[in-house]
Amino acid sequence: MIHVEQYRVRYADTDQAGVVYYGNYLRFFEIGRTEFLRHFIDITYRAIEDDGIIMPVVEAYTRYKAPAYYDELLLIETAVSAIDEYTVTFFYRIVKHGEDSVIVQGSTKLAAINKIGGHIVKLPKKLYEKLRSLVITSPIDKEKLN
Repeated sequence: MIHVEQYRVRYADTDQAGVVYYGNYLRFFEIGRTEFLRHFIDITYRAIEDDGIIMPVVEAYTRYKAPAYYDELLLIETAVSAIDEYTVTFFYRIVKHGEDSVIVQGSTKLAAINKIGGHIVKLPKKLYEKLRSLVITSPIDKEKLN
């Protein structure tokens, strides 16, 4: 399943030239991921943390293809592309609203970590099963990514 979240570029997201600062795309990925979990699983990071698990990003990949500018409306497309008992990988595409060309694409891999001991643990069974049911075998329209 793919979740699409709209995001309007704020002035604070841009550099002096009015272009979105490259580091902000990881924040946009987090927005997409958070809303994906809320929309498809009806869960928040706070609820996961209340169960004693934190899920830090342990890998991140970003490919920049075109700039985004102040006040543009972006679509953050998010999907689960891989999962095992300990980690989940999300895939992202960001496009301008009304256009089909990719501005940025990327992925993040999150690991389940025990909040108290700080060691890797299995994802909670219910979360794992729900995420596994949402995995797409082909990242968001691979042909558009090249």
